[in-house]
Amino acid sequence: MARNILLLMADELRFDLPGFMGNPIARTPTLDRLAREAVVFDNAYTPSPVCVPARQCIATGKYPLHADCERFGEDIAPGSMTFARAFSEAGYLTVACGKLHHRGPDQMQGWLQRIGAECAVQWPNTYGAEGREQIGRLKWRGAEELELAGPGTSPLALHDRLTVDGAADFLRMHFEGMYRRTADVPPLLLMVSLQQPHFPLLADPELLAYYHDRVRPRLREEAPRHPALGRGALPCGEAVTPQQVRTATAAYYALVETADRELGRVIDAIEARGQDLDDWLVVFLSDHGEMLGEHALWEKRKFYEGSVRVPMFVRAPRRWPAARRRENVSTLDLFPTLCAAAGIEAPADLDARSLAPLLEGRTGDWLNETYAQYDTDEFMLKRGNLKYLTFGGKGPDVLFDLAGDPGESSNQLAVHSLAASAEEMRERLHAFIETRTQRRFVDDAARAFG
Repeated sequence: MARNILLLMADELRFDLPGFMGNPIARTPTLDRLAREAVVFDNAYTPSPVCVPARQCIATGKYPLHADCERFGEDIAPGSMTFARAFSEAGYLTVACGKLHHRGPDQMQGWLQRIGAECAVQWPNTYGAEGREQIGRLKWRGAEELELAGPGTSPLALHDRLTVDGAADFLRMHFEGMYRRTADVPPLLLMVSLQQPHFPLLADPELLAYYHDRVRPRLREEAPRHPALGRGALPCGEAVTPQQVRTATAAYYALVETADRELGRVIDAIEARGQDLDDWLVVFLSDHGEMLGEHALWEKRKFYEGSVRVPMFVRAPRRWPAARRRENVSTLDLFPTLCAAAGIEAPADLDARSLAPLLEGRTGDWLNETYAQYDTDEFMLKRGNLKYLTFGGKGPDVLFDLAGDPGESSNQLAVHSLAASAEEMRERLHAFIETRTQRRFVDDAARAFG
């Protein structure tokens, strides 16, 4: 059983940016070191390519249409059963440092302690908070974000510095006996959740200069003609300039390296307390990706690989040998996986599946598929190398075959050899959509916490 667990998160990190995922330009020594002795999931997907639902699905082990959190600005119901609550009830000391992205009145959701600047209520019926923005939060502003990209300090970098400083201080107090205990030190579930490399694309000048001429910006990408997939496109040479695209790309790489450095400080703090990291279960993942100019798109909110696919690994070298897994998995699978590793019974109503069989090298009955949802009416089913997309009437359905078209440039629905698979996936996806549960978290629940 896992005694101490470390959960590391980055925000808006593309699946192919870290070095351990094959990127030859990005410098991510902390993640690369951890991944060398980890089980790396090469096809991990977010349940929602937008921040809030993605994180609340991870917390609850449920897809958005079941977690009661389908859009940015919503939140799971107060007192929801989260993996943090399950571990708190099982006797773990549960500590969350950094971003959880709760927008509702229940800012703990099962965690016993929170550290960092990202803890603020923004629910209209709580203290009359409507119209009062949380500090350091800006919505994506399209081309303006690329125009402003360059040297500078992101407010999210300040959030992350406070998060890691707090994590380091907590580790010192926890492992050096700086407060009285009447019993043995409890097992620890520590989450360190960074907000970088999320925009604004303001980066350390030296790092920006390092990456400026090394990155390979996407300067010749065509915007998708599909009305939903092409929504918000910023074609280079029209909406933005080639130099803006290069600078923004370099800034993103610089923010990735900055995030890696912050995670390195967490690892240093653990080892400085005399801990052997090989005795810990370490998980790394991101909430969703970043298009980074691919298909002339930026930010997330799409079912393209750059937006919906994420880096993820599980490290416990004394329990599971290093490996690469190609099966389709979801970040919401974290909940039952952590429970299995700690010997805790997972709730029976989860959508998530424990990754334990894949960690142990067993693949026999693994159903090689996963879903994702954006807003209330756009859905994805990834099965094997095929990806079926439907958009609630906002455009035609799409089938991508990643085996023959890894760049997702061509709709394969009309390909005769794929017709049977496409129809089966369409039926399965629409059956999944019909399982949506009724809204439970309404104003009365919010007022109860107000």
